[in-house]
Amino acid sequence: MQTTLAPEYQNTADGLAAEAILRKCVHCGFCTATCPTYQLLGDELDGPRGRIYLMKQVLEGHEPTRKTQLHLDRCLTCRNCESTCPSGVDYAHLLDIGRKLVDAKVPRPAGERAVRWALKEGIPSPLFAPAMAMGQLVRPLLPATLKAKVPSKQDAGAWPTRTHARKVLMLAGCAQPAMAPNINTATARVLDAVGIQTVVVPKAGCCGAVKFHLNDQDGGMAEMRAAIDAWWPYVLEGSVEAIVMNASGCGVTVKDYGHILRDDPAYAEKAARVSALTKDLSELLPIIVQSLQTARPALAQRIRSQAPRLAFHPPCTLQHGQKLKGGVEQHLGALGFDIRTTLNESHLCCGSAGTYSVLNPELSYQLRDRKLGHLEKLQQEVIVSANIGCITHLQSGTATPVRHWVEVLDDALRSDA
Repeated sequence: MQTTLAPEYQNTADGLAAEAILRKCVHCGFCTATCPTYQLLGDELDGPRGRIYLMKQVLEGHEPTRKTQLHLDRCLTCRNCESTCPSGVDYAHLLDIGRKLVDAKVPRPAGERAVRWALKEGIPSPLFAPAMAMGQLVRPLLPATLKAKVPSKQDAGAWPTRTHARKVLMLAGCAQPAMAPNINTATARVLDAVGIQTVVVPKAGCCGAVKFHLNDQDGGMAEMRAAIDAWWPYVLEGSVEAIVMNASGCGVTVKDYGHILRDDPAYAEKAARVSALTKDLSELLPIIVQSLQTARPALAQRIRSQAPRLAFHPPCTLQHGQKLKGGVEQHLGALGFDIRTTLNESHLCCGSAGTYSVLNPELSYQLRDRKLGHLEKLQQEVIVSANIGCITHLQSGTATPVRHWVEVLDDALRSDA
């Protein structure tokens, strides 16, 4: 796609990066077929190709409008279009640039600014956990819209106390410890069962995704630097073999630190090294499965006879953002789990998309119900996923339990102990 940058963007980092991405686009339209918002709305400007044209116009000097901003806001950043694109267009990074440039020129209404500020400051805040605990205490009294965002209180269980020579770092996260603390403890217990110790560094809190994707890019990058600083002594001494993410939304962001901080002379090299060390928890499944099959040869048979039947929802941040597809199903299946994905639209977003369900509830809940309709046709006993946002969002629309796959594996190992 031929692009002529306006003078204000010529020779700027954002302008040059955006131009390089735009030149890869051949405007074929393959991306529209897999775009959730285009499927719901049927508007070219609510699909990747249309949004690319809008951003191209801004970069060429056209004044963006509130309408431009709304079309960019409606994008889930699910990156399904990247999986479909035959030209390798780096749509997500282009969208980060486009939203930044548009928001700099188009003021938002006061109410919208307030909600976005509350989300970006509230979720990563130390006050989020006590606020969530209070919400859980009065959950039965909450209106339906709020109740959907407040999961029932969960028992996290015990953190393992054994030490092992093999160690991994794990991000505690910001929302997950408050909303579903058992995911972190279940991760530590499963890794402990195969001789790997999980280390959590308190100062590595939020990965920076919440602020960055609400267009507080400076605030997001400050949190990224804080996480790098917290992890760096372990990385430098080589005492950990990986940085493990059990929330795919965090994982896709930490794996992108090297790109986001590439122009920061103090952090570029560190960020690239942290990104290279980062693995989604599912990437450790081959090690986990091999170890369990060796140590507990009868485990698979017990899982086949006792474990619940699982319907797997692969988050967009896992299958499109990290390009990790099929691993959870393959390896849990090898352990004896009956785990299935939907035959229809398993590639489509569930509508959670970070804070999207708060900012665009109508579209978000349409996508949730569409996803649940496909999942429930499988008639499995438990829905599993790999991201706290997807888990909470899907659970708000179904009576079927929705859990992280590592929690189900942890249950199986504990019942087999």
